[in-house]
Amino acid sequence: MDIEQSERLPMNLSAVRSEHDVLIVGGGAAGLTLALHIAATRRVTLLNPVKDGQGASRWAQGGIAAVLSPEDDIDAHVADTLVAGDGLCDERAVRFTVEQGPAAIAWLLSLGVPFTPDDSPTASYPYHLTREGGHGARRIIHAEDATGRAVIDTLMQHAQAHAAITIHHDLFAIDLLADGEGRCRGARGVDRQGRIHMLVASDTVLATGGASGLYRHTTSPLPASGEGMIMAAELGAELMNLEFQQFHPTCLYDPGGPPFLISEAVRGEGGRLLNSDGQRFMPALDPRAELAPRDIVARAIDAEIQRSGASHVLLDVTHLGATAIRQHFPTIYAHCLGRGLDITRQAIPVVPAAHYSCGGIATDLDARSSVPHLYAIGEVACTGLHGANRMASNSLLECLVFARSCAAALATSGGATPSFTTTDDLITTRSIGSLPIEAERVYRWRQHIGEVMGRYAAIVRHDSGLDLAARQLDEIGEEIRSIIDNATSSVALSSVWHAVRLARLSVMSARLRRESCGLHYNTDCRHYSTSEIAPHPSRRLLADLPRGRY
Repeated sequence: MDIEQSERLPMNLSAVRSEHDVLIVGGGAAGLTLALHIAATRRVTLLNPVKDGQGASRWAQGGIAAVLSPEDDIDAHVADTLVAGDGLCDERAVRFTVEQGPAAIAWLLSLGVPFTPDDSPTASYPYHLTREGGHGARRIIHAEDATGRAVIDTLMQHAQAHAAITIHHDLFAIDLLADGEGRCRGARGVDRQGRIHMLVASDTVLATGGASGLYRHTTSPLPASGEGMIMAAELGAELMNLEFQQFHPTCLYDPGGPPFLISEAVRGEGGRLLNSDGQRFMPALDPRAELAPRDIVARAIDAEIQRSGASHVLLDVTHLGATAIRQHFPTIYAHCLGRGLDITRQAIPVVPAAHYSCGGIATDLDARSSVPHLYAIGEVACTGLHGANRMASNSLLECLVFARSCAAALATSGGATPSFTTTDDLITTRSIGSLPIEAERVYRWRQHIGEVMGRYAAIVRHDSGLDLAARQLDEIGEEIRSIIDNATSSVALSSVWHAVRLARLSVMSARLRRESCGLHYNTDCRHYSTSEIAPHPSRRLLADLPRGRY
């Protein structure tokens, strides 16, 4: 790919400069957890432009995986995660995450997160634990079927009340700032009036989410498109495992309505997948049937749809009984009923949809990236926990654990004083133009990217399709590049510019991986056993890219 060197930001009298200690970009579970932990020792500025909390964390239904029951153990959770990751997990990161899980849950309980209690007289743990795909035991603690909402609401309430935390709902980060020595020194943002803000910070933490928004069909109404990943890469941060994009097996099929996830826990409690003939198909494909890891279930559904020509398959829970359905899945029941579907009487039409990015900014166990003073937590990061496929409900666990370890690292770093005193000492990767770009044009670019990624880089891939995707994305990227330097900064334009470049890198990463494993299923590559799979060269490749725009 062509690389252009970073440009020094020209002075702009309309730019507003402000100085911050710890700048957190993103207000989901990871960002809020970090803010609450570090605020005891350092002042926090948190950018959360989605004021109503509609990010991915809020939509997490199933729960949080952790070893909480006396019948469960750390080694079992580690083993299940390694199996789901198909040979590419970092076992050190897996064990670290699992071992820290119980303490993270205890912290949430201390804040008052309303997890669902287990009132059964035989319960060995005071809160109800469910089971999801890939897990060999019941270890998912949840708040009915709206865990993400319960966690986010509780964290946000505490963050808003904390004197050392300032939350901005009107600032969108569009790129990062660096000093002359390549250290991250904050972010450049734009407010709702289009004014540029130079947010100079001692330490910057990205908690911006994943890249499901690269695909047209996703499980989230407002998915991220990998903006944080590209912003970090522009400063020289390592990216890895971009080819492993998880598709959730069961998104409600309703072409005329917004996306809605049907939780993994529905299958965990006994939901059965049926084909267009009303027959179960998972038991013949995997001994774990509907509780196989997500990559296996998603491919099976995709294959069944291709075989039958149907637009979807069915997820049936009617055999559980109306009382149990309303008790365990009140949010799903109410939402489906509002869309004309009574799941106590009818099977749920479902299709796979882009859900979670297993790759991202490579970090250590303290969430440090390869760029000094730049950290990454949550879905934007690649910690090594998920490998080639994320196991259900390990995502919120990762948010909590790595936010807490990042806070410990930041507490001891002391917030080094920036080595510059004026805006002229900062380097950014974008110039400021004055040409407005119509919203319809940006929308068409976004739709085109989603169509290309959905057609050629989704659940099942092949070499010729990836080659075609690379060419088409290059064309879209060149069209955007030709106007962006002279364009007025806007959130939508910056987002689509980030999206097309991350899409290109994701396709490049998929083309480089020559074995099928986990979420990367290429019909032109044989499926290796886990003992044969080698670490992907994408970490080294992307680390070698010159800092700048690509």
